[in-house]
Amino acid sequence: METSAYVDVLAREGALLATSAESAGTDAEVPTCPGWQVRDLLRHTGTVHRWAETIVAERHAGPLPDGGLPDLDGGDLLAWFREGHMRLVDTLTGAAPDVRCWHFLPAPSPLAFWARRQAHETTVHRIDAESARGGGPTAVGADFAVDGIDELLCAFHARPKSAVRSAEPRTLRVRATDVPGAVWTVRLSAEPPVTERTGDGDADCELAGPAALLYPALWNRRPFPEVSGDASLAALWRGKSGITWK
Repeated sequence: METSAYVDVLAREGALLATSAESAGTDAEVPTCPGWQVRDLLRHTGTVHRWAETIVAERHAGPLPDGGLPDLDGGDLLAWFREGHMRLVDTLTGAAPDVRCWHFLPAPSPLAFWARRQAHETTVHRIDAESARGGGPTAVGADFAVDGIDELLCAFHARPKSAVRSAEPRTLRVRATDVPGAVWTVRLSAEPPVTERTGDGDADCELAGPAALLYPALWNRRPFPEVSGDASLAALWRGKSGITWK
């Protein structure tokens, strides 16, 4: 995907998140994030947006503290979220393609990284907001879902901090059944996972389904569409794959 396409997704998903949060109310529980209410979701996502925007706008060469969560609620919190979201969209839209700043996953450029990361960050949390509102979730495009799966498996869980590990070598396969070639082989061991974009060889467990359902499932927002083989590896993923803010 082009950087501009990620920014378009970020703009749309942030607006949907805010609308769903407003409909649900800030007191509403967030079923996909046990222990959170909508106010927690807005404070977290809005803080991430401002943190990312500052890094790009001010061209910071290293990580920054996040600035802390705001002591806001209700309409004031929603207005704060919307303002920060639009600042991020505007900054990414106006940034030079060769802008230099810190980023924490491999990417063609810092701008490409931040546009992609914030598009997926906001989409996952839009799913959270819609779970609090109730009713069916807004569909995720298959190609964007595949891109998000790729980011999660090949970037986030390639880092030394990934906790998805196995004392004995095991192989987990992830397959988007509606997108040709969208299959990943995740090799688990006592070291960080090693993921290849391939379906070659045997696997101990396969997680499969349409990309739009597999994407939130891998982010632990819904059950896996299909699990075949050793279900303990699906449980291992569910218990150990969470990405923490700090």
